[in-house]
Amino acid sequence: MAVRCLADMTWEEVRDLGRDTIAVLPIGAIEAHGPHLPLSTDVIIAEAMAEAGTKRLAQAGFEAFVLPALSYTVARFAAGFSGTLSVEPATLSSLRVDLARSLRSHGVELLAVANAHLDPAHVGAIRTAEAACQAAADAARIVFPDITRRPWAPRLTEEFLSGACHAGRYEGSVVMAVAPALVREEIRRELPANAASLSNAIREGKSTFEEAGGPRAYFGYPAEATAEEGRRTIEALGEILAEAVEEARRG
Repeated sequence: MAVRCLADMTWEEVRDLGRDTIAVLPIGAIEAHGPHLPLSTDVIIAEAMAEAGTKRLAQAGFEAFVLPALSYTVARFAAGFSGTLSVEPATLSSLRVDLARSLRSHGVELLAVANAHLDPAHVGAIRTAEAACQAAADAARIVFPDITRRPWAPRLTEEFLSGACHAGRYEGSVVMAVAPALVREEIRRELPANAASLSNAIREGKSTFEEAGGPRAYFGYPAEATAEEGRRTIEALGEILAEAVEEARRG
């Protein structure tokens, strides 16, 4: 089943959509993901989640389309690594609210966020935008299934739940499934495990990958990544997104 992408549609095709149509926004980051994965890793994962979720929504009878991915966000933890691009949380929140208002002006009432970037300040900025849109009559409602929290987190992999999962097996597997040509295989296969947990480091007040124990900007078990696991993870992420939207619509 083909997924509709807003950027590929004409304005008249968008005009003729039903008012119950759902917009899906993939959100990632341009930031360091070890020596073996591209800077766009989070964007790749978010787009895969958005596509899988939109397919499930279509199967359930909903109209939905995928927006172009938002790739620039708060990426403070990786700021010390070349290529990482970061913006301020307020910039990010304002952009999302403006986008929700623009969508609402065209009759779209619900904006689902497919997020793959877990920097705490980034997640906080999404929450801020979500609350602002909830209170605004002229903005699409934001639905944000935060995969770091229940009930969604336990549905993901063991490595993800450990917190040692940046550019490790969890993320590497998805990139191998979607964009294998971008994985530096000769490096990935030789990388030693890094069991340092980012979630624990955040609770301890650390604010950079270096402080958290990731001098090469990766955590987890990259050498154990497989495309098969990546495909399972994408399906799980798609289910999470679709179920969050269905719950919001019922509510």
